[in-house]
Amino acid sequence: MSEILAYIAATLIALWGVAHSVPTRQVVDGFMPVTQENRYVILQEWLAEAFTMWGLAGILVAATVTGSSDSDVRAAVYFAVAALLTALAVLTATTGARTSVIWFKICPVLLSSSAIILVVAGLL
Repeated sequence: MSEILAYIAATLIALWGVAHSVPTRQVVDGFMPVTQENRYVILQEWLAEAFTMWGLAGILVAATVTGSSDSDVRAAVYFAVAALLTALAVLTATTGARTSVIWFKICPVLLSSSAIILVVAGLL
């Protein structure tokens, strides 16, 4: 059951990375007018979260595939990823989710839900 929960969390996180990257051009254009340098920074930071989501999903899959179900290391990876997701959820809740953009309002819920799934997976 632990493995299934970890794969569900990894899938949610990876898909959120995709959903985050798809509207990148629209997001960057929404900040116009800005200098070209600032445009690059916005692009970098927007994509950095997508890359983070994909990296976390990859780490979860690697830990799940290579670790045994009673592995302390695997559980530690689940807890560490859950902690990072929680921190990102709090960051988003106190910043982007305070805007009218619906995706920013969904983000803390999705990240927190994934973190809870991983904590449960780590405890099983």
